Amino acid sequence: MTTGSVDKDGKPVTVGSKVRLLCLSGNWLDELPVNEKQDVLSMTGEVFEVEEIDKYGHPWVRKSWPNDEEGICSSHSIALDPHEMELVEEAL
Repeated sequence: MTTGSVDKDGKPVTVGSKVRLLCLSGNWLDELPVNEKQDVLSMTGEVFEVEEIDKYGHPWVRKSWPNDEEGICSSHSIALDPHEMELVEEAL
């Protein structure tokens, strides 16, 4: 059973929730190669669907960067802390 996850305002976040990435924190960013760090930081401000919630209650989001010219695709999955995201209410 996973621990409950919440956004910066304490709203519950579940698999399938849409969240806006507000910021990224942690030393792991400094350990990324420059080009990967730029890709990951470019995710800030975008909205993502939560793909999973790990056993520690961290929601995970992912983005891919396809490069059709080179025939490759890179991607990053990121575990978020509550202060790094806000739940996005969907318009009905």
